[in-house]
Amino acid sequence: MTRRHFVFSCEGAQLVATLDDAPGDVALLLVSGGNETRAGAWNGQARLAALVANAGFPVLRFDRRGVGDSEGENHGFRSSGPDIRAALSALRKECPQVRRVVGFGNCDAASALMLAEGVGLYALVLSNPWTIEGGAQDAPAEVVRDHYRRRLADPAAIKRLLTGKVAIGGLVRSLLAAMRPAPAEPAGLAREIAQGLAAFSGEVRLLVAERDRTGQAFLANWNKADARLQRCANATHSYVEPEAQDWLLAQILGLLNKA
Repeated sequence: MTRRHFVFSCEGAQLVATLDDAPGDVALLLVSGGNETRAGAWNGQARLAALVANAGFPVLRFDRRGVGDSEGENHGFRSSGPDIRAALSALRKECPQVRRVVGFGNCDAASALMLAEGVGLYALVLSNPWTIEGGAQDAPAEVVRDHYRRRLADPAAIKRLLTGKVAIGGLVRSLLAAMRPAPAEPAGLAREIAQGLAAFSGEVRLLVAERDRTGQAFLANWNKADARLQRCANATHSYVEPEAQDWLLAQILGLLNKA
């Protein structure tokens, strides 16, 4: 495996990419979530790329416009479709032996891939898709209930409540939110990503870290009987736990080996 950096163009801006090269004819395109650079949280994407490339699959990571080392303005994940398409084109140019490319995204990177209807990728690994419209305070009721179940099992949290160190107003608002009925069907962003994914004909794996509120919010807005769903118990948002890292790698390699 060799690692090299290069630039490619997207609508007049120069974007910076990192390629972990390998001889395989199936490749992985890693899309960063939020405003993270291509290295990922705690360098997680860089480590993941090295592991996948060592298994024989080329891996491209990139900074979208306005993020990290790339030029241009950052207009958020909803506007990143052209960036992903340009990165896919650059990957094919740099690795002419590649015949199929699998895309991976966590959080709003997963949502970006869904909104863009897969942007011509062969298959998708979508982890903890972002569905919360206004921010974490607008999490679905079942996510709020799960949060308080965990808090009530924590002796330190109980002590904070009994000693007056918890803001009662915020607690009451959260409890009222937890009583909201579940929506009859997905709305807003959750509906948009579902419609985008429905237009994608390739294979899909939907991954959820069960200790992640973003993942829990996605499940609250999704059909839990979907056969494409895979859950990782005790994993947090970025899969920092060693067992979760192994699980994530296995999920990605499993799909790459099938492509």
